[in-house]
Amino acid sequence: MKTVKIVGVPEHFNLPWHLCIENGEFEAENIDLQWKNVPEGTGKMCQMLRDGEADMAVILTEGIVKDITAGNPSKIVQIYVQSPLIWGIHVAAKSDFQTVKDLENKKAAISRIGSGSQLMAYVNANEQGWNSDNLQFEIINTIDGAVEALTNGTADYFMWERFMTKPLVDQGIFRRVGDCPTPWPSFVIVVRDEFLKKNAKAVEKVLEIINKTTHDFAQIPDIDKTLADLFNQKVEDIQEWLKLTQWSQKHLSEKAFVKIQNQLFDLGIIDKKSTFVETVKAL
Repeated sequence: MKTVKIVGVPEHFNLPWHLCIENGEFEAENIDLQWKNVPEGTGKMCQMLRDGEADMAVILTEGIVKDITAGNPSKIVQIYVQSPLIWGIHVAAKSDFQTVKDLENKKAAISRIGSGSQLMAYVNANEQGWNSDNLQFEIINTIDGAVEALTNGTADYFMWERFMTKPLVDQGIFRRVGDCPTPWPSFVIVVRDEFLKKNAKAVEKVLEIINKTTHDFAQIPDIDKTLADLFNQKVEDIQEWLKLTQWSQKHLSEKAFVKIQNQLFDLGIIDKKSTFVETVKAL
């Protein structure tokens, strides 16, 4: 039995992995897939890959491209979700901020340095025409930390996946003042170089299993109700999310990689570029 340690955020995007584990699909192929939820997000998962605490990760595209450029010894082996991630821009429900424009030169709550919540603050600043040198950040680790920071006023706004944050909006804790979709595919699957070199066949089998499930995910009976129950969501919100989400079973092409990297470079998120071969490995 081959042990594979994989990490991802505890969000609706990753339910296909849990379904495959529960159904014994990896086990049937002699793979012990050990999933670990990482609520801190991309920055933490990048560190776990670097430290050898994780063999694989389902991770935000912009975060891992940045970290591989900065020396993370891992490779992108596949796109997981092709559609953009829709980041909601949230403020405390009782704050005086009414529009995204009101947030210029204000402090953003971020899970950690290098996280998607930080990188998307740069994307949003660029879209708004703000000077990104003036961005300020408050590290809050998790979404619970964001609730505390916005409520206490130690941070002014928080960018997080719109649907996962919707319950906090419905409860009157946050107010959403805008959206900021990623200009690239939202999630990719990444493998640590050392693990990939020794276990390419096992990684191929893992991808084959998950791709079969994501291909038919939206057709699973009552999947909208299952997701709504698991993630404290309204069924109509999940139905909208399912319509917007495009799963992928494809490799990241060189053309797509160059486009993503150029965008990150132009935004000032990365200050140097890696080659396609250094970043992506097609199995």
